[in-house]
Amino acid sequence: MSERSIVCFVLYLQIFSFFLDFTDSSESNDEVKIEVLYLPENCTQKAKKGDLLNAHYDGFLAKDGAQFYCSRSAKSGDPHWFVLGVGDVIKGLDLGLRDMCPGEKRKITVPPSLAFGEHGKHPVPPNATVIFEVELLHVRRGPRSIEAFKEMDANNDRSLTKDEVYQHLKMEAAKLKVQKEESYFQDVVTDVFRRNDKDEDGTLSVKEYNVYEHDEL
Repeated sequence: MSERSIVCFVLYLQIFSFFLDFTDSSESNDEVKIEVLYLPENCTQKAKKGDLLNAHYDGFLAKDGAQFYCSRSAKSGDPHWFVLGVGDVIKGLDLGLRDMCPGEKRKITVPPSLAFGEHGKHPVPPNATVIFEVELLHVRRGPRSIEAFKEMDANNDRSLTKDEVYQHLKMEAAKLKVQKEESYFQDVVTDVFRRNDKDEDGTLSVKEYNVYEHDEL
């Protein structure tokens, strides 16, 4: 995936993540077994809920070691982009990838309840414990992070107005040379506030915006 495609994807998430009701992996991490296979010397940047991750991974059945998935050989062979902790991947991976840093490799053993459940998902059979070997390549700021909030909060009053969100979306689109009608941005802002302005005061607070509870201001 090209750098421009990645940025376009991030912009897409910045706009449309306001609309999605993501699921939250709240189960105990005790049920997921994590083995660190390789830890780079520099491990200061760690993956957090809401971050955008890029990773290669192989999936195996714990019962007999049969491989059921390999990102390097599937389709284009490109690593996968996904947002951590919001249900883009199975719950066991949402839990098992937390605090992982770029360059790190992990072996993550996931029980059926946090993988594909009692029904399975072809080619994974029902009630199967699965093992993923994951290499994390990149960690990027997620679409609903505090950093993004600060960028939009032009007057630093810890709340977002409709105009601040509108101007931010316009600026990001201009950076990417994406052509959209004015009405498009207005419609996006209207729907953002309709779905997220819980107290209906015409602004988005940190709590209303930061649905992932990603960081503190």
